[in-house]
Amino acid sequence: MNAPNADAELAFAVTEARAAELAAVPTLRFAVRVSDTTGVPIQSITLSTAIRIAPAKRRYSKRQAALLADLFGAPSRWVDTMRPLTWARVTTVVPAFTGEIVADLPVECGHDNELAVAKYFHAVRADEVPLQFLFSGTIFHTDRQGSLRTRRISWSSEAPFALPAEVWHDAVSGPHGHRWLRLSGDRFDALCAYRSRRGLTDWDAVVDALTAGEENGTAT
Repeated sequence: MNAPNADAELAFAVTEARAAELAAVPTLRFAVRVSDTTGVPIQSITLSTAIRIAPAKRRYSKRQAALLADLFGAPSRWVDTMRPLTWARVTTVVPAFTGEIVADLPVECGHDNELAVAKYFHAVRADEVPLQFLFSGTIFHTDRQGSLRTRRISWSSEAPFALPAEVWHDAVSGPHGHRWLRLSGDRFDALCAYRSRRGLTDWDAVVDALTAGEENGTAT
């Protein structure tokens, strides 16, 4: 039987991931099940979540290994170089509940190709990506006498989740599915001049023209 002044004891599980609809930027929504075994009424939780990719927890094809070299080097070095990749840190407020609730955790999918997470997903387009969710924050709840209590979430609170890689790619390939490259001012000016000379209508057409010339072995 629970003690009359029992503090909330939380457990976490990530149960689902889906691409968000009508988001301003590509976003995944993770369903996080928050469970309390003591039965005390939870008033709210200020939940901070760190999300990391755990790349060492899966195998890779030769093609994937070649694309991951920019992040981790040659596979022979991965035992030393393959470390978790920080994806995001998200803070959300979980509303009142007793027993269990499923919270919605929105996470933006950065698609700047210079970001380590974007490079990783560029290499891994199929299968599952092992994620680690690490939780912290503050629980606000009432005890058996109705007094308000607060408690920090244990630093050891975490949950694994196997994210299907195609879910991330579906999110970034939707209405906002553009990729970003960083260029110096001089190179951007040169591309603008090239686009103007060729009468090209957009940047996809510029890339198509440049890569077609490269494939044909002709100068552009």
